[in-house]
Amino acid sequence: MLTLFRWLLRLTIALIVLVVLAAVLVWYFAVRSLPDYGASYRMQGLSAPVEIVRSTENVPHIFGQSDTDMFFALGVAHAQDRLFQMILLRRAAQGRLAEVEGSRAFASDALARRLELYRSAAASVDAQDQDTRAALEAYAAGVNQWIAEVNENALGRGAPEFFLYPQQIAFWQPADSLAILKLVAAASSNAAATEVLRARLSLASPQNGPAILAGDGAPAGLPVYASMFGDVRFLQTEPEREQAGVAGLSGFLPTGSGLGGNGFAAAPDRTAAGGALLASDPHGPLTAPSLYYLARLQLSSGGVIGATIPGIPAILSGRNPHLAWGLTPAPVDDADIAIEEVQPGDSDRYRGVDGWTAFTTRREVIRIRDGVDQPILLRSTANGPLVPGLVPGLADVVPQGHVAALRWTGLSPRDSTMSALIALMRAPDTDSAASALSRAVAPPLAAMLADGDGVRMLVAGRQPRRAAEHPSGGAMPAPGWLASAAWSEADPAPADAAATEPSTGILIATEEPGAAALRRDRLTRLLQDREVHSRDSFVAAQLDVVSPAARALLPLVGANLWFAGEPAAAGTVERQRQDALALLAEWDGAMSEHLPEPLIYAAWMRALQDRLIRDELGPLADDIATLRPAFIAAVFRNRDGAAGWCDIVQSAPVEDCTTIARQALDRAILDLAERFGPQVTSWRWGDVHLARHRHPGLGDLPALDWIVNLTQSISGGQFTVAQSGLTGLPQDPFAASSGAGYRGVYDLADPDSSVFITATGQSGHPLSRHYDDFAGLWRRGEYIGMSLDPDLARAAALGVTRLIPEAD
Repeated sequence: MLTLFRWLLRLTIALIVLVVLAAVLVWYFAVRSLPDYGASYRMQGLSAPVEIVRSTENVPHIFGQSDTDMFFALGVAHAQDRLFQMILLRRAAQGRLAEVEGSRAFASDALARRLELYRSAAASVDAQDQDTRAALEAYAAGVNQWIAEVNENALGRGAPEFFLYPQQIAFWQPADSLAILKLVAAASSNAAATEVLRARLSLASPQNGPAILAGDGAPAGLPVYASMFGDVRFLQTEPEREQAGVAGLSGFLPTGSGLGGNGFAAAPDRTAAGGALLASDPHGPLTAPSLYYLARLQLSSGGVIGATIPGIPAILSGRNPHLAWGLTPAPVDDADIAIEEVQPGDSDRYRGVDGWTAFTTRREVIRIRDGVDQPILLRSTANGPLVPGLVPGLADVVPQGHVAALRWTGLSPRDSTMSALIALMRAPDTDSAASALSRAVAPPLAAMLADGDGVRMLVAGRQPRRAAEHPSGGAMPAPGWLASAAWSEADPAPADAAATEPSTGILIATEEPGAAALRRDRLTRLLQDREVHSRDSFVAAQLDVVSPAARALLPLVGANLWFAGEPAAAGTVERQRQDALALLAEWDGAMSEHLPEPLIYAAWMRALQDRLIRDELGPLADDIATLRPAFIAAVFRNRDGAAGWCDIVQSAPVEDCTTIARQALDRAILDLAERFGPQVTSWRWGDVHLARHRHPGLGDLPALDWIVNLTQSISGGQFTVAQSGLTGLPQDPFAASSGAGYRGVYDLADPDSSVFITATGQSGHPLSRHYDDFAGLWRRGEYIGMSLDPDLARAAALGVTRLIPEAD
């Protein structure tokens, strides 16, 4: 027995030693991939020495003697800090995520292949102007030199995530940067998803269903969807639901998610210091690291600083010495779904405008890690590629014997948007910026511009021209064989957008319609209520968390509930309802994480909307995940008889809206009391409104998720200027699904006092102190400085990386 005990003790000690050694080895190799910001490197492809000065916040300030060397060094800086992010984005665009993610990424890869994101990007290389091709080639050379440095000196494969992935890192190509820009365009557009939802609502409730999307910008007088297809049947079984959408898999840029953002500006005569002001905060999924990366380049035209996306050699929102700009998705319907009829008896042909026509077909193979490779058949029509699985519910609106094709501006193989972005960085004024942006194709962009003379807003990118007799006006899928459903030539020229009271010197851009329209109204009030503005007033507007939806809906929904009835006994549902209503009656609509009122309001409105629509739509109500304030307002104002939604069709009594409002509030209170206790005043919005910055590669792995993911409570909501969209998912409906990955405010009266921030940090390395050092600042509404003064960058630099031509 004693001998057995000794052997067990020895084995236990040996196992502990092995675990400790394994942990030390993992730590050693992970730390090896942390870049040395004070090192010097000899690299091929440089014409002269370059310095990358890392400011205190780890923002690279790049100094050299030529523009191509600047882009080369930006490639090095991006690869040093965000190589895994770049490779993941490239794989998402190529349709090669399954090679490292396994079978769960198959649907993502299939969709990327069907959209031909990478093929059209590769074809678009020749569409760029000479300066842009030179920039792309120099940037790719810089990325590749860093990859070579990692391989030659065993620098931890460049990022710790790569130890979990079997493939080698392929060298970067100019087409890779264009492919990521295509992925940005695909993520920016939610036009197809909106079309499908309108059609599903029309099928579920032909006369009333689309009213749920009131205020979403659809043209008036939409036809009943089924009427466009005669007597064909709709299965409505959603066989592809489980595979639809690539949202969680491409991570940084979920296709079809509908990126958003705010941009606003004030002319010099509306500012205290006499110089134009501009603010920009693009919205997107919350990830760790953030999609955005801050950088400064010293180009021959002058310094330029702002937000980049690793993999793309351009400042997407920022400033140079004379011009500031912010780019947000424009309110342009840039995609249509065409329903194609397959020829009976011959599945290789479809009904075209001129008769039965053969599909264009191509076969590809998707390789799957630890699985069997899967061949897929890619087919397209004159309207575009067939896209099964494009968005959830698409199968519901495709009649039997038909398939769905996508027509989208982002499919262009002659996309010169990168040239527009590169030229924009060099533009000295708004006229030059407008000329540069004339080359943009996809995504459509609302460009807010400011220079020494004033401010300007324009819409850039190709915009479809639909015929007046288009069967659905582009608002719902339409028969692909009708000539009237086709696009005429898209308009590539930028046009000055309709501004908010332009004569007042204030311009506002949001990704209208829907939620953005409410944010626009709130911004208009904030900006017009002040005679003159400063950088600080623009910061305050950018961080505003007052919900215009709450201010509009609560007086309507609670009109007959405020202070009604006799005082109720403590501990009863009636007393909780009265306490909740008393709080809401004094609330100003601020969605502060420290208050109970935002939580009560959000839960009430969610329960109310579900109660209004569930009886008529059934399971489809689950897909109306976000609040529709315009619909609820129409119901409680009884606009065009909309109060009929308050009557539950399955019950014998006729319910009125006051009854439904009270029942919804009681339901919300019961749910909240079960989770947070009976004391209404102790509830907090921040307990449920959590920003989860998820790592797209490792964020779902046990034991690693707590290292790579960031979670923090935040203020705001779906309709606030400081936007934080709600997931709407049953298990966690109030968590923040999106937000401002970047915020910038540019003051042209004192340009170096401009400020910016990203949501997490500069580094993509989970062991770096710069992985999450911006997260707390971002949550608290704080910023860091934005200066083009080289002395300030050098004054407290973390280090200076020197890149030396190999021949020197």
